[in-house]
Amino acid sequence: MIPEKTGRSLFRPGQPGNQYILLNLIFAGVILLIMGYSLFYSPDDGRYPVPCVHEKLTGEPCPSCGLSHAFSLIVRGRIDEALEWNSHSIRIFLFFAVQLLMRAGLAAAALKPVRYIRQVAVADAVVSSVMALTAFWPFLRLTWLSLF
Repeated sequence: MIPEKTGRSLFRPGQPGNQYILLNLIFAGVILLIMGYSLFYSPDDGRYPVPCVHEKLTGEPCPSCGLSHAFSLIVRGRIDEALEWNSHSIRIFLFFAVQLLMRAGLAAAALKPVRYIRQVAVADAVVSSVMALTAFWPFLRLTWLSLF
């Protein structure tokens, strides 16, 4: 049985599947911007347009110092050098890479009629939250310790 074309737009207001697709596309776009930034700026030039505000103010590096440089090295396959710039760079980069794949896959899956879209979205939120906590744990821990 072929579904009847109704002439309605794919993105109708109030449809949870459409909102989920849009959210996934926005997240994927942000991750692509991060990856593009890493590809665009050469790690050999060292002229990154976003300086570390913490380091500028205190003179001491923060836990995330060197991530931009490390990401630029990772996308060029220079893993050992990236780890010298920031020892947590691989775990953060892998988080973004896996999230990009998840966002693309879930957006594509949501284009088809998904009966349990809310359950898929909740499972996605839980899995992504656990991944984020795992990837960013060293930064969260150091921030917490510096506060108290």
